[in-house]
Amino acid sequence: MAIEVIEWKDDSGREMVWRFAGGGELKLGAQLVVSENQWALFFRDGKALDSFGPGRHTLTTANIPLLQRLINLPFGGTSPFRADVYFVAKKVFTDLKWGTKEPVVFRDRELSMVRLRAHGAFATRVTDPQLFVNQIVGSRGRTTTDAVEGYLREIIVARLNDVLGETVQTLFDLPQHYDELAEGLKGRVAGDFGKYGLELTDFYIGAIVPPEDVQKVIDERTGMAAIGDPNAYLKFKAARALGDAAANPGGEGSAATGVGLGAGIGLGASMAQMMKDAMSSGSGGGPAAAAGGGFCTNCGAKLSDGAKFCGACGAKRA
Repeated sequence: MAIEVIEWKDDSGREMVWRFAGGGELKLGAQLVVSENQWALFFRDGKALDSFGPGRHTLTTANIPLLQRLINLPFGGTSPFRADVYFVAKKVFTDLKWGTKEPVVFRDRELSMVRLRAHGAFATRVTDPQLFVNQIVGSRGRTTTDAVEGYLREIIVARLNDVLGETVQTLFDLPQHYDELAEGLKGRVAGDFGKYGLELTDFYIGAIVPPEDVQKVIDERTGMAAIGDPNAYLKFKAARALGDAAANPGGEGSAATGVGLGAGIGLGASMAQMMKDAMSSGSGGGPAAAAGGGFCTNCGAKLSDGAKFCGACGAKRA
């Protein structure tokens, strides 16, 4: 039975190429229906005969000149013939994924050698249907994005380390370079995609992630930068430790008790020194002046005239 209408409709949205293999025979005068977002390529004996854009086409030797040499034309030019018709989608295929199966090694200026994992998304479309069919599709009856996504992912990852090394010196600067990295990587793989008749239309980096121990170093570095003054940060930590120790005098183990006690002693010594300095400056003359003014240098209590020891804390008068 001769086929009189040839067309392709993809309900999945994932098919890049569909081959009409001619379950019967094609007939000159048959109708070829090509949608707005498609190309149609004619192949016979593995050779491309012609391509058709959107519209309804009547198959004749006028629009497929090579047929005239490949088939006999009895019966007024309506002789059936066998040929394959490949429909190729023009649309942009979005939401394709890329990522590293194994970590890639990055030479960091401050952290030495670091292993990184990365992932993201990309979009591609066919720009040269004949090249794509010859290089990728071959004789397959149907080619979806699943069939090419894995290979395209490998191309992207293979170029990732080169672009990283040229763009970023240290992971501490990485977040501000994501857009620059995406553009650089997109440009680097353009030639790799092009030789298969494809174009990388969009490329996005979701994340570039170092190992957990390196992430902790980065977090600590970022935290210290946000704090600003390290001395103020240490005092803040000591005050919190003292507060925790006061709230839990029994402790939860020797280690926790030791830490709380050590922090408390350190803070207590600091507070005592600050109080001493304040009193000294307030009296206008250092320790001797404080003692002469009738105040204990240890606890600040007022001393009785002629007293050799403080009545409040028992400390010897200076």
